[in-house]
Amino acid sequence: MALCVLALLPSAWTHASAGPRLRTTADAPAAEVAVVFGAGLWNGRPTPYLARRLDAAVELYRAGKVKVVLVTGDNSRTDYDEPDAMRAYLTGHGVPDARVVSDYAGFDSWDSCVRAREVFGVHRAVLISQGFHIRRAVALCRAAGVDVYGVGVSDVHDATWYYGGAREVFAAGKAAMDAVFEPEPRFLGPKEEGVSRALASLAD
Repeated sequence: MALCVLALLPSAWTHASAGPRLRTTADAPAAEVAVVFGAGLWNGRPTPYLARRLDAAVELYRAGKVKVVLVTGDNSRTDYDEPDAMRAYLTGHGVPDARVVSDYAGFDSWDSCVRAREVFGVHRAVLISQGFHIRRAVALCRAAGVDVYGVGVSDVHDATWYYGGAREVFAAGKAAMDAVFEPEPRFLGPKEEGVSRALASLAD
């Protein structure tokens, strides 16, 4: 029983940290930046799960609740480019290209959160992901020093959804370790001005 309690402590932490900060697209607070986490590609295009996240970002942008969308994902191989596929989806649904900023080294949630702050200068944001992931994302970004709220999009409870939910029990353990030890991202790199330039252009 003690081992079970210890195993579930990280999940309890993510729920406690994120619980008061979960919203829907309808009641999400205004923020200059929305952060959309990658969720895989099929034949170079966003998976249905990723498309749902991007649809939520489009909705927030159209409602005037966010001004810039930071897409963060994996581009570790030349034949796999989540951020560019996410950008293409957003611009195809009416978000101006100048309002989309790409993070090509968002290899996991912790890396995405740290890079949002340290590389892109994001200090407040609305995060967008599936319901089973959004609590961990919010908890990690808060641990990384970003003031965030989370929008968890809904999906059909299929095999992928159940797998994602089960995976979170184990992923929460890594998240807790990341929050405690604050490891350097796999690739940090220099500061980038994409977000600040996009916001500055709105004032011109």
